[in-house]
Amino acid sequence: MTDTWKSTIGRVAFLNCDPLFHDLSEKWNVLSAPPAWLTGHVLRKDCVLAPIPAADYAKHVNELVLLPDIGIGSQGEVGSVLLFGAVPLDSMKTIALPTDSATSVALLKYLIAQSGRNIEYFTTGPDYDSMLAMADGCLLIGDRALEAAKEFPEMVQLDLGQAWLELFGLPMIFGVFVARKDTPIEVLKEAHKALLSGLEEFEHSDEKREAVIQWAMGRSDLSHERLDQYFGEVFNRLDPHHMEGLHRFLSEACHLPDALEFAW
Repeated sequence: MTDTWKSTIGRVAFLNCDPLFHDLSEKWNVLSAPPAWLTGHVLRKDCVLAPIPAADYAKHVNELVLLPDIGIGSQGEVGSVLLFGAVPLDSMKTIALPTDSATSVALLKYLIAQSGRNIEYFTTGPDYDSMLAMADGCLLIGDRALEAAKEFPEMVQLDLGQAWLELFGLPMIFGVFVARKDTPIEVLKEAHKALLSGLEEFEHSDEKREAVIQWAMGRSDLSHERLDQYFGEVFNRLDPHHMEGLHRFLSEACHLPDALEFAW
């Protein structure tokens, strides 16, 4: 095995990581994939670190460590983790679930279980039309959810970030940046610093924020106004309050009561 993985950073193939990855140094290779796929890439040493579904961290807690400061979360509406359907959730009997995320699926099942309702679930590829052809509702994440909400706003029945906030009064952390426990710490810190520096510039520079929005506009059909709003709904900076929300989700929905383990 070569050491190429040490200069490769995984990223979710959605817009929600753009503030971290915009104008990233050419020193780094970027491995772009759906959230659930990135878990395997980290475990196989295809990349030094990557954002993965928080639920997958719970499954592989003995092999992975968390990176501080960065992630993918929302304080209320997330805008890109949505349940669609022609009828309200209370009237749904079947829901189609996507194959590209673990956290959103675990969260939706948890929220529905709290209501004591029985739902039949189908797992399939993340395609709006085919999912709603087979079930009363469908769960979509990322850019697909944003695009579907733009085209069919009347079909949005639940924003899972908002539902979590209403239940616990806490932010919902959908994605966490992780690395294998045996990753050399100096390599890990260098990759983490590269992402964090991009985020800090995005947070403090109007010019950088505009550049990120323009970058996202070039890869989506969303308007400047919607993207500006979206980058306020979803965030990549994690603080202790966000960690409280993450720990609550991992313990409640993933049955992982242990303290979170960070690389440093």
